[in-house]
Amino acid sequence: MIKFYFNGSPNPTKIALALEEMGLAYEAIPVDPRRGEQFTPAYLAINPNAKVPSIVDDGIAIFDSNAILLHLAEKTGRFGPPTGAANRAELLSWLMFVATGVGPFCGQAVHFRHFAPERVPYAEKRYQFEANRHFKILDDRLARHRYLVADTYTIADMSFWSWSRMATFIMGDDAWAKYPNVKRFHDEIAARPAAQKAATLKDRHPFKAEVDDETRRNMFRHIAS
Repeated sequence: MIKFYFNGSPNPTKIALALEEMGLAYEAIPVDPRRGEQFTPAYLAINPNAKVPSIVDDGIAIFDSNAILLHLAEKTGRFGPPTGAANRAELLSWLMFVATGVGPFCGQAVHFRHFAPERVPYAEKRYQFEANRHFKILDDRLARHRYLVADTYTIADMSFWSWSRMATFIMGDDAWAKYPNVKRFHDEIAARPAAQKAATLKDRHPFKAEVDDETRRNMFRHIAS
């Protein structure tokens, strides 16, 4: 059985979605970053980057959400690229676009919008601009295609769906109005039974909600350094 280390943030949620869609048996193991559980020696042996998600599959540790998606698609032969070199190239391109663009810029947009201990207008403006720029690219793509690759539901869609769920938290209440094609895409996937299970997985575990000194020490370590 796959051991799946997670919390309720977007990157673990995409793995929960993939596991559910692929019908893979897994043990969900919560890792609460606000309590510093990502820094235990046992977890660092699995993921030296001290982030979630990670999995251990048949004794093999894999970290980084998009690496895990590729592994699971190859393992099951499901939700990978449709046949053809061009489709494979598109899937890898969109998957890495989410990995290197959407995730990092949206993560920083969230930090400076909601969690920074002081207002930094330049940083807020930069990361909000980049989050919106990335969503606009995806909205344009989804205006022409049902899904990101060959109108076929793949791991690239799973990867972006987990971030699309956070659109208003990242960019504000008007995000859905600005990106109606992303909204359509989000709603379609959210209606799938696997997505409903993935979205509620976090509710089975008492993750810490407070942003207090312990949270700041564990999640914003540059402040304490």
